[in-house]
Amino acid sequence: MADERVLTLRELNRALLARQLLLEPRKLNVQQAVERICAIQAQWPQSPYLALWTRLVGFRKEQLTRALEQRKVVKSQLFRITLHMTSARDYPYYAAVWLPAARETTPGVDRKTLERLSREVKKLATKAPVTHEQIADVAADRMGGFRWRTRTLTPLVHLLPSGTWSHYGRAELQAMETVLGVELPPREQGAERLVARYLAAFGPATQEDLLRFAGVRVADVRAGLDSVELRKFRDERGRVLLDLPRAPLPDGESPAPVRFLPKWDSSILAYAPPERTRILPEKFRSTVIRKNGDVLPTVLVDGFVAATWDMGSKRDLTITPLVKISKQQRAEIDEEGERLVEFFRS
Repeated sequence: MADERVLTLRELNRALLARQLLLEPRKLNVQQAVERICAIQAQWPQSPYLALWTRLVGFRKEQLTRALEQRKVVKSQLFRITLHMTSARDYPYYAAVWLPAARETTPGVDRKTLERLSREVKKLATKAPVTHEQIADVAADRMGGFRWRTRTLTPLVHLLPSGTWSHYGRAELQAMETVLGVELPPREQGAERLVARYLAAFGPATQEDLLRFAGVRVADVRAGLDSVELRKFRDERGRVLLDLPRAPLPDGESPAPVRFLPKWDSSILAYAPPERTRILPEKFRSTVIRKNGDVLPTVLVDGFVAATWDMGSKRDLTITPLVKISKQQRAEIDEEGERLVEFFRS
């Protein structure tokens, strides 16, 4: 332990902000940006757009919509069986490690049954677009009634208009192989890509953080942990943190501008509790992360969650402070908030 550098909370905070493009906005295309931040939560249609708006210089809504149309970015059921947007180049690798892990933890269903159902659903979704309800009707009874888990049977990509700014309707899906024209890579290669992308986006982090983010087991990512070159640190509680060589570690006192985060932003959900304190103070956890799993839109001040925000139906922005806000900080929040309102109205 004496040979491993101990990183303070503020150093870990600044590392997260730098890697999530929240310390300084970048000029990147949409696919590059999504790859840099690993994956974007997409339960709320506006979340991916807002996640990119707050991270990229001059981002416009049509840039993400065009990336979806060109199939450079895809929306899918992924980590923790929740909706995410990922780069089309990364998705097959993520699916290769996450899908079998999710299937194999379905209670009371043997592997042969799962493999047979996977083939059936893949065949169905190759012929024509399908809905989640159709998949569940085919497979749920043979999966012990776990309708939600039928979404783990084969890689399925959402078809437009699902994923776009204003779409709240039922999604149609099709087999990844049909949409992207690629096959799943070996599971070991998926584990390697997942470990590298996760640490590049959220490191330094514990092994448990990685497992909780992806919803997988140690055995599922062992090949990646063994093959990716790693360096180790400790946090102030003495836990081992894994990281990539030469990944950025800014000074803990680096200036951090005000940032607005959307619902379910991955920068908050990328860690196992209580490690979320590197961006979300523990005393605000129950306010920001609701019992039903909702994660409120938040405002970062000096790198940490300091307020929540809500955009009314008339595009009126409401800020609810969680800490005492100085006049200077309020002015910065108001300035960034004006940009957010303009983005909503654009």
